[in-house]
Amino acid sequence: MSTSKIFKCVGIIGIFLTFIGCVPQAVQKTENRNVPVSFGNSLDTINTAKVGWKNFFTDPNLNALIDTALRNNQELNIILQEINIAQNEVRAKKGEYLPFVDLVGGAGVEKVGRYTRSGSVEANSEIEPGKEFPEPLPDFIVAANFSWQVDIWKKLRNAKNSAVLRYLSTTEGKNFTVTRLIAEIASSYYELMALDNQLDILKKNIEIQQNALEIVKLEKTAARVTELAVRRFEAEVLKNQSRIFHIQQNIIETENRINFLVGRFPRHVERNSQAFVNLVPASVYSGIPSQLLRNRPDVRQAELELAASRLDVKVAKANFYPSLNISAAIGLEAFNPAYLITKPESMLYSVAGGLSQPLVNRNAIKAMYYSANARQIQAAYNYERTILNAYIEVANQQSNIVNMRLSYDLRAQQVLALTQSIDISTRLFKSARADYMEVLLTQRDALESKFELVETRKQQMYAMVNIYQALGGGWN
Repeated sequence: MSTSKIFKCVGIIGIFLTFIGCVPQAVQKTENRNVPVSFGNSLDTINTAKVGWKNFFTDPNLNALIDTALRNNQELNIILQEINIAQNEVRAKKGEYLPFVDLVGGAGVEKVGRYTRSGSVEANSEIEPGKEFPEPLPDFIVAANFSWQVDIWKKLRNAKNSAVLRYLSTTEGKNFTVTRLIAEIASSYYELMALDNQLDILKKNIEIQQNALEIVKLEKTAARVTELAVRRFEAEVLKNQSRIFHIQQNIIETENRINFLVGRFPRHVERNSQAFVNLVPASVYSGIPSQLLRNRPDVRQAELELAASRLDVKVAKANFYPSLNISAAIGLEAFNPAYLITKPESMLYSVAGGLSQPLVNRNAIKAMYYSANARQIQAAYNYERTILNAYIEVANQQSNIVNMRLSYDLRAQQVLALTQSIDISTRLFKSARADYMEVLLTQRDALESKFELVETRKQQMYAMVNIYQALGGGWN
């Protein structure tokens, strides 16, 4: 049969197999990409996410930490290797739809039984007149094998494109990790500065309380107060002295959290904590919600995963259709190496084409198809969830910035009032116009108000960092 007739028969069989290869129906989901037109009433398109982190954060010590972390952080370096793995997956998928060519060189020997078909043929045949087949029979071969699965239904190309999208997805995953890493370092850095300030406030307050304790002792000597007042003031001093060690432990743990993120063993973290109270959060512009689709790496990652899952459905669907495989070989084969160069006697060649189509018991293929479709629906929901989460994060931090600013202004007034009340209560106590408990409670309230003021400033800086991250800033 000629080659043209062979391929004609293959084509007819392919048409028949395609006809019987019906695909079961599966429900798909179209994702909702709609987002509100604005955050609140603002339609300003200026977006702080486009500002690089080196310009957004102005503290040189903080910038040095971030710069070191982007080189040394282990989690980030692990993700970079995942990107390399995904890139190699693309190469592997690309190679699957290209022809495979193998070079084969081999040697062997075979002894068959006399009373077998091969043995009887050899016994009754001669290579040439007067020359029999050698026994045992050696075999030497040098050949090139060719195989190719023809990508009729774009199954292999879709698999390769899906791998490309997942490679891009891992890149966006790396960008998302960068934004989280920068935000975590900045938040920990501001927490460290806040702890330094609280420690300083506590030490200064202890000095005030110790002075008050000396006054109470003098008042006891003058029989104006009892031993109870002295003991209450001593207890307050001891309580705050013990509190120092808790803050110092928090400072050590926060420093080491930063050291871990930076990828180094514990050491002192450079900072200028005296400037913390005077820090003013940077102005942040949120732009419009649709910009989140481009700026947020996690949104872009979810979008790429969705596109890849849709290609996976097409790949799984193609399994129901017939696949065409072509194979060929050409080379030289002889029982004596000297005959390998004898042509055409020692030449061998073959060519074949075949179609295969699953017909009976296709449950495994159906299961793969339904699973791929379910993952596509899952990816669509995940994409919608990621967009919704991004919008809510920005909205929450916008509100947080406003509320923390108003709270800080009120707490600053509270600290001023309570600081002044310490002197007033002490003077009144000396003139016997105030009870010692009023002095004690005033000092305690003043200390807590100063702690809360520092805490509010820290929350302000957190809000600035969090909205920068929520807008998708830092990775670019």
